[in-house]
This record gives sequence, structure tokens and C-alpha cells, in this order.
Amino acid sequence: MRIYIQVLALLCGTAFLLIASGLHSLLLPLRGQLEDFSVTSLGMLGTTWAGGFVAGCLLAPRLVRRVGHVRAFSCCAASAAIIALLTGIFIDPTSWIILRAFTGFVMAGSFMIIESWLNERATNATRGRIFGLYMMVSYCGTVSGQMLVAAGDIGSDHLFMVTGIFFCLALIPTAISNAVSPKPLTQVQLDLKALYRNSPASFIGCILIGIANGAWGTLGAVYGAQSGISTAEIALMVSVTIASGALMQIPVGRISDLTDRRFVLAGVAALAAAIGLLIFLISPASGYVIILMAGCYGALAYSLYPVAVAHANDHASAESFVKVSSGLLLLYGFGTMLGPLLAASAMEEIRPSGLFAVTALAHILITVYALFRSRKRAAPPREAKDQFTSVPAPRQTTPELVKLDPRAEGENQEG
Repeated sequence: MRIYIQVLALLCGTAFLLIASGLHSLLLPLRGQLEDFSVTSLGMLGTTWAGGFVAGCLLAPRLVRRVGHVRAFSCCAASAAIIALLTGIFIDPTSWIILRAFTGFVMAGSFMIIESWLNERATNATRGRIFGLYMMVSYCGTVSGQMLVAAGDIGSDHLFMVTGIFFCLALIPTAISNAVSPKPLTQVQLDLKALYRNSPASFIGCILIGIANGAWGTLGAVYGAQSGISTAEIALMVSVTIASGALMQIPVGRISDLTDRRFVLAGVAALAAAIGLLIFLISPASGYVIILMAGCYGALAYSLYPVAVAHANDHASAESFVKVSSGLLLLYGFGTMLGPLLAASAMEEIRPSGLFAVTALAHILITVYALFRSRKRAAPPREAKDQFTSVPAPRQTTPELVKLDPRAEGENQEG
């Protein structure tokens, strides 16, 4: 019971952190659109955030080793609050682009520290439940933060202040918790050649999935605003996309356990491409139609990444789960840097729904490459396959969470 009490304190801090992050990530593109920022500038917000996040995953372990978990987390959360308030003071695209990179860095550090704490508290008997609780908090916190945008005025400074408040609230549960500081964070290593040899389909697939999800995650709100729907409808659209993706992971994952996962990747990506092309061609203007179609798109697009990870681990040894999954996560991060730039260009050169032309192209390439690879190497036998496990949105996942995944149980025992 003591373990769960300590975990709940950490999850409470995580919830505040995710509420703030969800609110800030949706507020910036909407306020930028209101201030007539160019779509390219708004796309750069996603690119620099992703770059800062990847850099944080690589460099945060050094900071934690120098000052400890509690001080490092306090520094990251306080910095995030300061940055959120600064974005409300300096309404300028250049300032926001620079500040967004620092936000990505401190958010990666914050998540890595919390996730390492959770991993330290987990035992083999409780690991699955703690992982599930973290997933639930991840989705609920992000969606709650996004829906807060609908309750405020994006033209005022109030929502920036609310974001800062939630970042500060995230400090309290960890500051008063008596949980023992965990072991130092593991330094992330990225071996591109080994990752590609292990699973070319997952290697290429994770980059392309990152491009598509990075494009939508950054510019989906801008697409909604330029399509003429209200702020409340935009918040609902973005939240429905995430929720539908979370729910769809289970049936897609179960199907992938029964057949060659590359066929599942190809089929789901093809359906996501079809919906994206449909939205691009008809450019719906009704809020209800946009929300419905975005929900269908999210159900497919956000269920691809866990299948790609499971396929890679079908071909990896049990001892290399953390290394492979962490490497794929960083590849996904590199893709999210590129996606917003491509989508911004398409939206400016064509029309707002050009966003979906970019996502459709990425999904078509996933389909083609997954089918191509299915002819080059046989699928592993069903009894030798890695068991599918749902994962939180990769945009807010760090390599430390990989060690909390129940599939990493053997490696945690060895460590």
C-alpha cells in the first residue's frame, strides 16, 4: 500500500505537468493564428519543441547526476512555468520558436525523472498496473489541458498564467513526497545500424509515423482555425483524436498478435492515408464533420507506433528491449521535427487541408515499405512474437518509460 501511495503522489505531479503541457501546446498555435503568425512560424514551434525534447532525452541524465532528482525536477518544472509566462509577455514568433525549444528540453527532463521514479517504485507484481495508471494519467491530463483552452479567452493573457500555475503545482507532490530518489538516469544510446538491421520496417516506419503525427500534433489546431470552426470545437477535435487513438490501440494490437505485424502496419496506414486524402479533397467546413473525420484519422494514425515497436521487438532479444524501444522513440522524435515543416509548406502553398496531403504521403510510404519488407523476411512464428502492449502518446514518452513497460521486466530484474 505504501508503494501505491508514493506512486499516486508522483502521478499527481505528472497530471499537473501534462495539463500544463496540453494547455500550452494548443494555446500557442491558436494564439499565433489569431496574431497572424505565418503557418511556417507555427510549424517551427513543433519542430523546435521536438528538437528540444530529443536533446533533453540525450542530455537530461547528466543534469540529474550532477544535482539529483528532486532538484533537477524542480528546476525543469520551474523553468517550464517561466517559459509559459514569457510566451504570454512576448507575443512574437521568433521568441516563441526559441522558447519552445527550451520547453521541449525541460519537459523531456521532467518526464524522464518522474518515469525513473515510477520505475524504481514498481515491482514485477505491480509493474503492469503502474504502467496502466501512468497511461491513463497521460491521456487524461493531456486532454484535460487541451479542453481548458475552450474555457478561456485565447486573446488574453489569462491562459498563459493558468499554464504557469499548473507547472508550479506539479512541483508540490514531488517536493513533499518521501519517496527515495531512484538510481541515476540511464544515458540513452542510439545505434542506427543495429536498429535498422533488427527491423527495417520499424526503423523507417517510426520516422514516417513521427512525420505524420508531428504534422498533425503541431498544426491540427491551425487547420481547425483556418477551416472556420470555433475554439471549443478545435479543442474537442484535438482531444477526440488522441482519445480515439488510445482506444484503437487495443483491437489493432490484438490483430497484430495474430498475423504478420507488417500487414497490420500496411493496412492501418493505408486506411489513415485514405481518410487523410478524403479530408484533403473535400476540405470539410462543418465543425461536426471535421471532428468526426479527425477522430477517425486519429484512431488509425495513433495506433501505428505501438505496432511498429512490437514488430521490432519480435526480432530483438529479450535483453535488448529497452535499447531497441528507446532507439525507435528517438527516431520517432526525429520524424516529428520534419513533419511540421512539410505540413506548413503544404498548407501555405495549397490550402489548410494540405496538412493531410503530407500525412497521407507519409502513410502511403509506410504501407509500401511494410509490404515490401514482408516479401524480404518471413514473419516470426506466432508463439515467438512479442506481446503487444499499448503505449502513451510517444510525443510525451521518454526512454525511461520504456523500462517501466511490463515487457522490460527481465531487464529490470537483471539491473
